[in-house]
Amino acid sequence: MVKERILIIGGDAAGMSAAGQIRKRKPDADIVVYERSGFTSYSACGIPYYVAGLVEPETRLVVRTPEEFREKQNIEVHIRHEVTAIDPDGGKITVHALETGREFTDSFDKLLIATGASPVVPPVEGADAAGIFSLGTLETGIEARRFIDDHRPEHAVVVGGGYIGLEMAEAFACVRGMKVTLLDKSPQVMNTFDPDMAELIGNAIRSIGTELRLGEGLTGFTSRDGRVSSVLTENGEIPADMVIMGLGVRPNSSLAGEAGLKLSVRDSILADETMGTSHPAVWAAGDCASTTHLVSGKPFWVALGTVANKMGRVAGISMGGGSASLRGVLGTAMSKHCDYEVARTGLSEKEAAELGLAFSSSVIKTKTRAGYYPGAEPMHVKLVGEDGTGRLLGGQIVGGQGAAKRVDIIAAALAAGMTVNDLVDLDLGYAPPFSMAWDPVQIAGRELLKKTGGE
Repeated sequence: MVKERILIIGGDAAGMSAAGQIRKRKPDADIVVYERSGFTSYSACGIPYYVAGLVEPETRLVVRTPEEFREKQNIEVHIRHEVTAIDPDGGKITVHALETGREFTDSFDKLLIATGASPVVPPVEGADAAGIFSLGTLETGIEARRFIDDHRPEHAVVVGGGYIGLEMAEAFACVRGMKVTLLDKSPQVMNTFDPDMAELIGNAIRSIGTELRLGEGLTGFTSRDGRVSSVLTENGEIPADMVIMGLGVRPNSSLAGEAGLKLSVRDSILADETMGTSHPAVWAAGDCASTTHLVSGKPFWVALGTVANKMGRVAGISMGGGSASLRGVLGTAMSKHCDYEVARTGLSEKEAAELGLAFSSSVIKTKTRAGYYPGAEPMHVKLVGEDGTGRLLGGQIVGGQGAAKRVDIIAAALAAGMTVNDLVDLDLGYAPPFSMAWDPVQIAGRELLKKTGGE
């Protein structure tokens, strides 16, 4: 009897989650994974904290090594192997072994594309100088950490005010004690937040001494003895001993596109609820694949480890012959900058407006705990709701310790299709060390009800 052969391109969150699920259902199948980097199943979200020196050694970020996958689950993993072409109809892929230069083909009955996403790097002069890093893989994180240990940079410039930018600015300013400049062409940091909440985040960044330069685009770099010495912008020059590029990521979908698979929003690979693609023998999962936004119902792409793991699980169950589906996601995400936490989920005001929805919003300032209890920190909560129906659309939070995880209440309410009134009526836990009698999220809900006529 010929064994079923299942190939996986990409050995991180989605790929290895899928591999594990497939093995549970297909104990006799050949499962082979090809991974371009030198690591499998690692926490990319932990890289900024490794660079900061809060996590060490780097192996603590690795959940399971290729050897462990081989010994414990009989999953064959080939690291430093790049897949360069896919032939879906012929059931073959072309593989390039990066260390030996050997090129060969492999055949499949089923294929999962879990190629992830790559950092956006603008084509500007001087970007190849030493000391400039884009943290797309654990290996680049190791290189950045080694550069800090070897050269002890004093002034870091972070280009891009998204999640990676925020976390790396924290790593340099609050942990490493370096002088930090955060540069972004946008008029605000954290573009997934509304301007009023982003302003709070910007104020928090400035409050710890980081220079925040908004509305200022990158034009290039200068170097001295091969190492970066300054960042050139539309408004001048910023001295720099080290640079982190945090301009976002784009899905690694070129392999799929060249193979004739259909693409979706932002050139992500079109995938259905089972993570199946436009070809019956091919699935896609993780940062390269599309999904659906649970609130808007529109095709959606987001690069988040939580989403990648969920996609990988569903793809693995489906490929293994089981039944699973991912209805969609909300883009729920959180981060921190020193003592400040930020979180968001669902639709922002801008996104609601782009969808043509009639909506109202509320913003409240309160405390993370009962005001009289030690350690109570300020927090702002914003909610967006649909006029007429009262449907909850989204939420954003900026505050001190204990603020960010409250976004999960909003996310759960959104997933359940709750109205703002439903959110206010939730029976949430209360004790002074954790909250007030009315949770901050519910206080924001009550304020929103006043605007929609519900209170």
